[in-house]
Amino acid sequence: MVSQQIIIGGVGGQGVLFITQLMAAAAIGKGYPVLTAETHGMAQRGGTVVSHLKVGAFTSPMIRPGQADGLLALTKESLAQHGIYVKKSGWAVVNSPQRPGVNFDGELFWVDADRTAWGIGAPKSINLVLLGYAIGRNPGLFCDADDIRTALRERLAEGGAPLEASLKALDAGYRGSPQK
Repeated sequence: MVSQQIIIGGVGGQGVLFITQLMAAAAIGKGYPVLTAETHGMAQRGGTVVSHLKVGAFTSPMIRPGQADGLLALTKESLAQHGIYVKKSGWAVVNSPQRPGVNFDGELFWVDADRTAWGIGAPKSINLVLLGYAIGRNPGLFCDADDIRTALRERLAEGGAPLEASLKALDAGYRGSPQK
């Protein structure tokens, strides 16, 4: 049975909750139990948003410091703010054009998700670029790109341009060049 705890951090308007919902839907699609929780700090005005995702047999939705397997940080500031949740053997994937200057004990990956999203004409899909990149770099993650594609198709059932842009962003992140 799978047992993973993941923190997703960013600021209001970046789609933290959307990728949490996609990952939760992917886990449910695989038959795994899921718990989620989120906290918002003036999220509508660009404040901090952090989401907790637990996949497996957990009884509480909140992740304690030092217990998360991974962190998806939509800003490099999110690594500084929420890196404390990640255990020493964990990983973090950060939206940053260069290696973030933050102390982090685990495995650190970074990708310029902003530049990639703008480059493919999908500036509102930074979150999906980051998620695709994380899936491409971390084969131990409970879900893969096909699971997220399925969740996207279900979530954006109307199809059209929003679905196409979302799939394009996910794939662009997945194909991104690794940086460690």
